[in-house]
Amino acid sequence: MALTVARTMALPGMRMRLLAGRSGTWRAVRWAHVSELADPVPWLSGGELVMTIGLGLPAEPDGRRAYVERLAAAGCAALAFALHEAIEEVPNDLLDAADACGLPVLEVLTSFISVTEAVARWHADERVRGERRVVAAQEAMARAALAHGTAGILRTLAEHAAGEALLLGPHGEHKHAVPARERPWHARAAEAAAASGGGRSAGVLDDGIEAVQVHSLGFSGAATGWLAVRTASPLDWHVRMLTSHAACLLAIELLGLRVGRSRMHAQRGALLAAVLDGRLPAARLGELCSVAAAPYEVVVARPGVSLEAAVEALEEVTEAGDEETALVCVRPEGTVFVLPENTGLPGEQAGGRPGGQAGGRLGVRLCARLGVAGGGCRAAGLEEVPAAVRHAAALVARGGCDGYAHVDDMEPQALLRDAFVPEAARRFSTAVLRPLREHEARHGGDLVGTLRAYLEAGDNAETAARRLGVHRNTLRRRLAAAERVSGGPLTDPGHRLRLWLALSLPDLVPPGSSRAANGDAVRLDRRARNADAEGPHP
Repeated sequence: MALTVARTMALPGMRMRLLAGRSGTWRAVRWAHVSELADPVPWLSGGELVMTIGLGLPAEPDGRRAYVERLAAAGCAALAFALHEAIEEVPNDLLDAADACGLPVLEVLTSFISVTEAVARWHADERVRGERRVVAAQEAMARAALAHGTAGILRTLAEHAAGEALLLGPHGEHKHAVPARERPWHARAAEAAAASGGGRSAGVLDDGIEAVQVHSLGFSGAATGWLAVRTASPLDWHVRMLTSHAACLLAIELLGLRVGRSRMHAQRGALLAAVLDGRLPAARLGELCSVAAAPYEVVVARPGVSLEAAVEALEEVTEAGDEETALVCVRPEGTVFVLPENTGLPGEQAGGRPGGQAGGRLGVRLCARLGVAGGGCRAAGLEEVPAAVRHAAALVARGGCDGYAHVDDMEPQALLRDAFVPEAARRFSTAVLRPLREHEARHGGDLVGTLRAYLEAGDNAETAARRLGVHRNTLRRRLAAAERVSGGPLTDPGHRLRLWLALSLPDLVPPGSSRAANGDAVRLDRRARNADAEGPHP
């Protein structure tokens, strides 16, 4: 609360009479000062109640008008005369000028020293009152932090500062506001936060009507967020103190939330790693922790991203609530994210493939936020996540990618995926490899692994044996058994193709076909079989 001219006139023991300038009685009185100079302006700093007996008052009307105009322009709060000492009354031209400038002119019937002491006493008492308000507000904010967290701190700060509060993220993004609706000053605060370049700082935007204080959050390094408070201008000192205290509470709150989120994602990431390593069935993942509904965008960011940086970026690019159902873990092939697919954007990829436009994929924003290259693949369900990770990691491992590449954007792979019905492809692989796996179960020997290593080595037995770590004679015995059990020689192109497809389809064909797409393929396949059975139409 400011000491205005009107409040000064009402202070205990004050006897003053307003002569002119009623429109300026809102002016704040910072100090009471006696001056008999013809031009006291060089000795003033604004907010003074200038008291005089009129010794320095110019004799000419133009000089007196200029005297008033200079005082008003210098920010003087009011001009007070003690009459019957040097002058008997205040000239009318001076009063007219004061009305025109909105500068209050008073007649003081109290001693100048009494006025000075009363003003000084009010400011001293106001300081004590302000300190008490600050202590009470600090205690209230601490209780609110324990009871309601970030929202409670902002609400209590806005209440005790008689203004509005806004919490921004480290890059100026809107997090929470009191009141909750968008306000015009929010954009100014976000611009001020962005202009800092992420460094820790504090500043005030004051246009004479409202003051917006922008304060960084954090105790070291880059700012972890920004607190902005809007109050009426000028900014009171106790609001500065409250804002600093609230910034400390919010920094502690955000630090605790960040540590908690990192621990939560570390636990969830351990479950995801178990699925990727084959130690946990994918279906169990959804039972052990909350996971977003399918389909998923699986992202693998280039190695070197820490879990803390990944969690922070994840929070910024996902919608409210989605961050808690996303999965992230740090792996040798890179940092793996399992995100809810962004289906909010209209349209489909070229070729009718499901999924939003490339610019709408969360992986684009995620890799841009992390500043690393990444690869992505769609997974229609949790059971397809391991295969999606392999395909996304393969894109990253190829190199030459500065941003984000998605399997759906790699035309050959996507077309090959669309050419298969995943469930039918799995049944095909199971049927072709069943005799080999049954033989392994009865007699031992890795026939499937041996056959794959041999075909991948381009029929080079020496290379395949070296990769498997077995003797070449052992490799040849296994290949002979595989030919006998599978029902055909490896020199037969058709038989060889069936074996190769059965072995390589899980890695060759990217996952991610939607159930709707699968249904369409099944219906088309059934329709084709019916057409073949009916014969050609006349």
